[in-house]
Amino acid sequence: MAEHILVKEYLKNHSLVESNITSFNNFIEKRIQEIVDELSDSMPSDEFEIKLGKIKVEKPNIVEADGSTKLITPAEARIRNLTYSAPIKIEITIKYEGQVETAEVELGRIPIIVKSRVCNLSGLNEQELIEKYIDPKEPGGYFIINGNERIIVMAEDLASNQAFIEKSKNKMMLRLFSQRGAYKIPISITESNEGILELSFSRFKNIPAIVLLKSLGMISDAEIAKLIGRQTDSLIVNLYEYAEIKDAEEALMKIAEHTSLQGTKKEMLDRVKQRIDSYFLPHIGLKKESRIEKARTVCKLIKQFYVAKEHPEDSITDKDHYSNKRVRLSGDLLSDLFRVNLNILLREIQHSLQKTMKRKKFYSIKTIAKSTLFSHRIESAIATGSWIGERTGVTQNMDKTNYLAILSQLQRVASTLPGEQENFAARTLHPTHYGRFCPIETPEGTEIGLRKNLAMLSRISTRSEIDDDKIVNVLVKEGMGEGNVDLFYNGKYVGCVENSDFMNIIREKRRAGVFPVEMSIKFDKFLNAIFLSTEIGRVLRPLIIVDNGVSRLKEEHLKLVESGSLSWKNLIEQGI
Repeated sequence: MAEHILVKEYLKNHSLVESNITSFNNFIEKRIQEIVDELSDSMPSDEFEIKLGKIKVEKPNIVEADGSTKLITPAEARIRNLTYSAPIKIEITIKYEGQVETAEVELGRIPIIVKSRVCNLSGLNEQELIEKYIDPKEPGGYFIINGNERIIVMAEDLASNQAFIEKSKNKMMLRLFSQRGAYKIPISITESNEGILELSFSRFKNIPAIVLLKSLGMISDAEIAKLIGRQTDSLIVNLYEYAEIKDAEEALMKIAEHTSLQGTKKEMLDRVKQRIDSYFLPHIGLKKESRIEKARTVCKLIKQFYVAKEHPEDSITDKDHYSNKRVRLSGDLLSDLFRVNLNILLREIQHSLQKTMKRKKFYSIKTIAKSTLFSHRIESAIATGSWIGERTGVTQNMDKTNYLAILSQLQRVASTLPGEQENFAARTLHPTHYGRFCPIETPEGTEIGLRKNLAMLSRISTRSEIDDDKIVNVLVKEGMGEGNVDLFYNGKYVGCVENSDFMNIIREKRRAGVFPVEMSIKFDKFLNAIFLSTEIGRVLRPLIIVDNGVSRLKEEHLKLVESGSLSWKNLIEQGI
């Protein structure tokens, strides 16, 4: 009975398919602008400078045959075989030989998810929806392309910014995918036959880890040993081997020699520095100020590698454990598509500007920035499901056999593993699926166990509103400093604490609303480390909190929920 009351209360304010819509809203409101700023900063400014300003997405509309524009509802798009999309406008500034021209240009159009915040149905009540020929019970969460309803299927992937211990060719190896925006760079730590720790990332292969630490500015052997905190013979051998390197420049030159770079000393140094800043642990930062922070995180990764080497049998990471998985939603998939297409458009603008410069003519921005390809590419990706990065089947036609078929399809999560391979472990029901996935709903045949369906009350974490620095400041205030338990936040080493009881302080802060409700906290006894995460794509489930075997949810709470005076949100805020 209790479950029935709680589920009913949850569904009063939450739709079953809200994760994808929330993700799309976040994409439109925040991420589009972030991508524009990121691309604008990375544009070369040689003969002329192109700067991108504010970007805005308008309401879905249609241009009629007589040239007039009017807003459109999903029902009309469906009947008239139109695409339910909205125009995107962006400010472009071009500086050339002292001339500055700014104009607002229509980039193109982007399909809109029905019932998202930019949708024309947003905020309408039941009566208004019926007047617009929309079923009020309909969940939304799909696109309409040429009158055809398409759904983006959520995709599950291995988590980024998280260390995995694996065995390859009978040797231990620590791997990590460092992700920032569209970048995803694998980093691995191994030990050579001579016992030298080696690190590989992007084009740098098997660089001695101690040399890399010194090149990041961590020169003192004592500091390295203290941060790694494992006095093993192997570490002493490593430190002794490279003891003669006394400054960062020497270490950088050693890396340059190791990767056989050519050029003058300055060119070699600049190239190595630039690559370390951009491609080494990009999730920590891309500026040279982040170097020491990267060095500290590497020390802790080496420590994890040593712990794993001492207990080789128990330390192999279980890749099917759901804390090691992330689910990619519509916002993530569209971000990738948008970034690539905006980049192509910018390169086209650059190219046409260079051509007009040679003729010494300067056309208006509006004629240069005209691109019908932008809209066409995004539309055809959603219409066919063929995404960038060689992925297919990202979108599907909506199955409208009945209401439950729609809900089931909107809750579907597909694995990126190919169905033709055996992958027994990946198909099995894992204990961590409890409360997150339906244990029964999965197709028969090759896809069994690889396609799952979210449980009714589970949802997927989206962007947290609280700033990262603010979270670290609170941790410091609560006593993070000295101790032997390492603390990681989103894959970045932030400090130490006395013992694992610090977890309870963090939990209380989360329940009090200081930390985001969606933050996950995990203590790894084996590595003696606490991991905090507010990353997007983690599958969350509600749990009733229990003190010494007694549930915090009492009979009186259920009565208040049933009468409507206590909401789902209140239950979370009160730590129940």
